[in-house]
Amino acid sequence: MASWLIALPAQAERLKELASFAGVRDNQLVGYGLVVGLDGTGDQTMQAPFTGQSLTNMLSQLGVTIPPGTNMQLRNVAAVMVTADLPPFSRPGQRLDINVSSVGNAESLRGGTLLMTPLKGADGDTYALAQGNVLVAGVSAQAGGSSVQVNQQAGGRIAGGALVEREVPLDLGARGGLLELELHDADFGTAQRVVSAINNDFGRPVAAAQNSRVVRLDGPTDPNSRVNFMARIENLHVTPTAAPARVVLNSRTGSVVMNGAVTLGRAAVAHGNLSIVIDTQYQVSQPRAFGEGRTVVVPDSEIAIQQQDAYLRVVEGADLSEVVNALNALGASPQDLMAILEALKAAGSLRAELEII
Repeated sequence: MASWLIALPAQAERLKELASFAGVRDNQLVGYGLVVGLDGTGDQTMQAPFTGQSLTNMLSQLGVTIPPGTNMQLRNVAAVMVTADLPPFSRPGQRLDINVSSVGNAESLRGGTLLMTPLKGADGDTYALAQGNVLVAGVSAQAGGSSVQVNQQAGGRIAGGALVEREVPLDLGARGGLLELELHDADFGTAQRVVSAINNDFGRPVAAAQNSRVVRLDGPTDPNSRVNFMARIENLHVTPTAAPARVVLNSRTGSVVMNGAVTLGRAAVAHGNLSIVIDTQYQVSQPRAFGEGRTVVVPDSEIAIQQQDAYLRVVEGADLSEVVNALNALGASPQDLMAILEALKAAGSLRAELEII
């Protein structure tokens, strides 16, 4: 059967859980580098020529010249991509956690050291430098032609492996103290409740909704007063409006998630499974001694068709528990349940938005 997850009804939440201030966000960084010190598990130069080229360029910057045409066997070196998130208001000298992932055919990054790698933003400027020992969570072992592996080893992580070298400029309230609060989920009702909660708390009209997502705030111009103003707003409690009826199906895991607004109109559903089983056994046909025939393998196949009895069942539900009980009564597998819900949606009996991920 499918696993059911039921969304709880809306309740009062802190405003920081529902919205964030415009501009206060992470920025993604990426860089290309080399991991050295591997125990023969690095890139193979023939299949990953860019690794040798990268090492040659790096050594030339350090004053080491590699003669043209040199065939370097770089089994202890791997080319990698390095990614990180730069939090808002980060200053030079702060450390970031980074992820290191192989881009060649390296078998493992275990025991490797990432050499100094510039991390750049979307504008092409360098904002951090990464370096350090790579921690790989996976493990593998080989012996006598057999091998076992837990998780993959072509990627790892370095805690605090990057140093911020440049901050992202962000001047909140630069336009006369005006700020913008952006809801995570656009909703006109929730935006109206946010405006009412803020204005009631301050006792004056400091908030005004621009649309279903953005609320404009008239904040103070002094930086310290602005921080106190933003902290006060983040800790206000607001009850969001009820979300629209929605059902989310995960086709990979068979999970079904629906909120409390989902209802089923009256409908009749017939469900049954048809399965075809083909069983093949191979027999050896051996000719008699001194005969002119050959020994051949003859397949012997048996085909059986099994069909589960199907009955019309009435499904209907005005609340979430009735909907779940009605769908469970069909006895459908996760894959079949997805088809049933799609059919109910097409028939107009499923009164909810249906999304498959």
